[in-house]
Amino acid sequence: MPSSHGRTSTPPGPVEDPAVVLSGYGPVGRAYAERLLARGEEIAREHGVRPRLAAVRVGTAQVLPPDGEPVPAREAWSPLAPLEQTLERTGARVLVQALPSSPQARQQAAEEAALALRRGVHVVTATKSHLLSHWRELGEAARAGGSLIRISGATGAALPAADLARTGVRGLGCRTIRACPNGTATFVLDRLAAGDGLAEAVREAQRRGIAEADPSADLSGADAATKVRLLAALVWGWDPSTVRVDTQPVDERAGREAAAAAADGLRLRAVASAAADRPAVVEVRLERTAPGDPLHGLTGPEKAVVYGCPDAGDITVSGGRSSPLGAALAMLRDTLDVTAPRPFGFG
Repeated sequence: MPSSHGRTSTPPGPVEDPAVVLSGYGPVGRAYAERLLARGEEIAREHGVRPRLAAVRVGTAQVLPPDGEPVPAREAWSPLAPLEQTLERTGARVLVQALPSSPQARQQAAEEAALALRRGVHVVTATKSHLLSHWRELGEAARAGGSLIRISGATGAALPAADLARTGVRGLGCRTIRACPNGTATFVLDRLAAGDGLAEAVREAQRRGIAEADPSADLSGADAATKVRLLAALVWGWDPSTVRVDTQPVDERAGREAAAAAADGLRLRAVASAAADRPAVVEVRLERTAPGDPLHGLTGPEKAVVYGCPDAGDITVSGGRSSPLGAALAMLRDTLDVTAPRPFGFG
């Protein structure tokens, strides 16, 4: 029966506590671990499941935190064991990846994910690099193990763009994706329009925790293109490794264009786009956007994705925090998606 508040009930029974193994313990990994611990009881009440952080792994060490306790200081960690051994020892249901999206981490991330998936362990990842290079292999591993992959943290932090791409526009005839999925680029372009120089705008983005220490992927358009490659893979089944990318950077010249657009009542945006009629191509272009365009209305580091569905009409998701916490929340949402009991009624 629905609750007295009108919410859909989950199936009755004891609350499960599926074990989670976390790979990577940088800002995103720490935020995920802290959120899982701080919100455990609330998550159990609302979702009928209490994911339990059973292990944390980094390059040369790992730790198995006592149930319900914070991750111990590094001096209490043990040497890194093989992942297969850690999964077996903890009885893990989920491998959560918060590894850097770097070429150096790509092979490790791919091997870890494939091993877990073949063992029937679900994978939740905010790491992009191996999704671009090993998409097909990971899909095959998931089919072999009967497991799931969720990538919300890799496609826009707290923005639920991947959920829409995976299921929300299914059957609606989506033909185009048009997005500003990089908060740094949007923030910097608005600062340029207001008269800041590029270096000044980037420093301010870094000071506010919006931009990375190395913002080159954000300003070049590479990060936006990556996210749209992944969204297009979810919508149309593209293999991201075969997608051709053409980007236009946010540079000093963009400052003049942003100021000129502002003088005309417009806003310059770094727009990443893909279309079903142009298979395996993603472009990032600086576009002058007008009022009424969902991408025009973004402020600060907000992001947006517009799914163009000719018959159903455009479907837009916007907002979402660009921060380690935003990515951690996306991974938490995905963790619940793969572990929470299947609801009934309106669930």
